[in-house]
Amino acid sequence: MWEKTQETVKFLKEKGFVNMDYGIILGTGLGNFTDNIDISIRIPYEDIPHFPVSTVSGHQGELIYGTIGNKKVLAMRGRFHYYEGWTLQEATFPVRVMKYLGIENLIVSNASGGVNAQFKTGDVMIISDHINMMPEHPLNGTNDERFGPRFVDMHEAYSLDMIAHMEKIAKTDNIRIQKGVYLALQGPTFETPAEYGMVRNLGADAVGMSTVPEVIVAKHMGMTCFGLSVITDLGIEGQVEEVSHEEVQIVAKKAERIVGQLVEKFIATY
Repeated sequence: MWEKTQETVKFLKEKGFVNMDYGIILGTGLGNFTDNIDISIRIPYEDIPHFPVSTVSGHQGELIYGTIGNKKVLAMRGRFHYYEGWTLQEATFPVRVMKYLGIENLIVSNASGGVNAQFKTGDVMIISDHINMMPEHPLNGTNDERFGPRFVDMHEAYSLDMIAHMEKIAKTDNIRIQKGVYLALQGPTFETPAEYGMVRNLGADAVGMSTVPEVIVAKHMGMTCFGLSVITDLGIEGQVEEVSHEEVQIVAKKAERIVGQLVEKFIATY
């Protein structure tokens, strides 16, 4: 993993990916956030050494380098999931690369199912914490101390200071925003009514199939993390309805403008 990471970092630096302030991972339906970026370089995943290739509709599969305000950003237009057949070490490989490109701040986004009765479809939720229920762990196996410690502190997986700053932005701009705990399951099936009930009983507010492994790996390397979920469907007791990936994409796309406004202002001012 170390050698692959260094080879990929060397390749991207030679392409001009240098001096970046933020890494951004864009989830389902949020790929067009890149419209908010003054893009200098874009490169398909398949052209990057050792990178996985996204197989999910709504994940375009390219690395974007550019500017928001006076900040340099690296955006992943599409991520990798355990359910696609990647190991979690493979799925989180780009986060390793971000760190060794010099990025210290990671912003993650996703589409998720809301189980909090106060949520509405289309809401944007700040991730305050997470519950990891993936069947594999991205730090399984022998630990490479060059990446980080064997045992990783997760008491503040998502930066409290970043959360407070985003809440201030939303209040100033009069944008409805939620805050809650995100629970990760492996997918690719959407949850049954009983599983939504389990998620609620475990203390989560939203459930999805990504994000948590990436944040774990980022924290392993000492990065600072912030996350947003778009609530694309509801698993509230008595209100569980049929849902499809296409419907999730449609709702996420509608929320894209709000997410873009929030993240753009956040990066420009934090």
